[in-house]
Parts: sequence; structure tokens; C-alpha cells
Amino acid sequence: MHEELVDHLTRSTPLGRGEALRVIQDVLAYFDESTEEYVRRRHRELQGQGLVNAVIFEQITTELRYRAVAPPELSLRQLRRMVYG
Repeated sequence: MHEELVDHLTRSTPLGRGEALRVIQDVLAYFDESTEEYVRRRHRELQGQGLVNAVIFEQITTELRYRAVAPPELSLRQLRRMVYG
């Protein structure tokens, strides 16, 4: 399915074809998460670390900029609605 990427990884790393394919599948699965799912998951994780919402939402806003397909800028209100409905 991603033969060109598998070929690139096998040339540029010590990974074999099967390992490279598994890495690609893992990365794609990670980035397959919707923005809403990501925001909810990260909110739970950061809240579990004892962070307060002001810090959590700032962190999530920063992280969203670096997602593979970055969503549009979300306001604090939009983030809160994703978490709390």
C-alpha cells in the first residue's frame, strides 16, 4: 500500500520490509485520530498529570499545530465544547 515509503525506510534505516511496514501502520493509526478524539484524549492525559484547564488547553493548542494534518485554529470555547459537549 505504501511501497515507496517502505522502500525509503528500508534504504535509510536498518529496518527490514516487515518492520518498516509495521512502523508505517503504527504512525498512520496514531494520526488517524480525529481532532475531537485527540483533544479529549490529551485533556484526560494532562488532567491526570494534575494540570489545570488553562495550562491544558494552552498545551493542546500548541500540540494541534504539529499534527500531520493540522486542523484550523480552535478557540478556547471550541476546545472546551469538544471536551464537555
